[in-house]
Amino acid sequence: MAQWTGVAGKRVVITGATNGIGLAAAEALASRGARLTIVARSAARAGAAIRRIEASARDGATVGWAVCDLSLQASVRALAAELLERHERIDVLVNNAGAMYAKRRHSGDAIELTWALNHLAPFLLTELLLERLRASAPARIVTTSSEAHRGARLPLEDLDAERSYAARGFRRYGETKLANILFTLELARRLEDSGVTANCFHPGLVASGFNRNNGPLMSAAMTALRPFSRGPARGARTLVWLVDSPDLSGENGGYYVDERRAAPSEEAQDLTAARALWELSCAQVGTWQAS
Repeated sequence: MAQWTGVAGKRVVITGATNGIGLAAAEALASRGARLTIVARSAARAGAAIRRIEASARDGATVGWAVCDLSLQASVRALAAELLERHERIDVLVNNAGAMYAKRRHSGDAIELTWALNHLAPFLLTELLLERLRASAPARIVTTSSEAHRGARLPLEDLDAERSYAARGFRRYGETKLANILFTLELARRLEDSGVTANCFHPGLVASGFNRNNGPLMSAAMTALRPFSRGPARGARTLVWLVDSPDLSGENGGYYVDERRAAPSEEAQDLTAARALWELSCAQVGTWQAS
């Protein structure tokens, strides 16, 4: 099988690429010659991001876009169908989009919104694109997680957070970031010897638009944390490294912090929980893959 030689000329699909670390990563990948497809919530957001990304692009890089409401499963399915029709190859999938909500809300599918966006969306999109990624091997899947997973427990008996939504949504956010790591763990097991790898990472505390959707108090808190935060480009560095570096060709199922493999919490290393989460997620999105 061919060896990974870097991201130049590779098709990279990245969600959450219109601001924050996603936009910074897209700029860095374009500067390395990637052929990008960014996923945005609207054409207006995509257009503004593309102008910035193209300013960083080197010869051979391209920047396309697709619109999707990742909280809605029908929209994710439509996105996957569009990507499969447009791209004969998909070399990298970056599941970066995510959010935290201070108050418990539901998606249009009547699923708790943080879970729908942060976990089920990357789970479903990855499943729908997986055969194309396999056919494009060597290929990579990178998912943005967080150190917020530490202390979280997988809410297998309360997936809709009816009983557990607390601490202005931070607890729920941590549960979804734990789910991202367990998803990566089980996905990596399923991808063994396929030429496709799955890894996830923590970007650090980043000064961006994150958590500014939860009212003036949360926005003020994020402003207060700015002196202790890193910029989006620094937060995106591990993401770019996981996508681009040839040295990581054999790495699969890892959790990374500042370009080093790190040990996540004990809960995030539970293979039984990872398989249980996979099965429950399949039920929630109406798909099934044999173990």
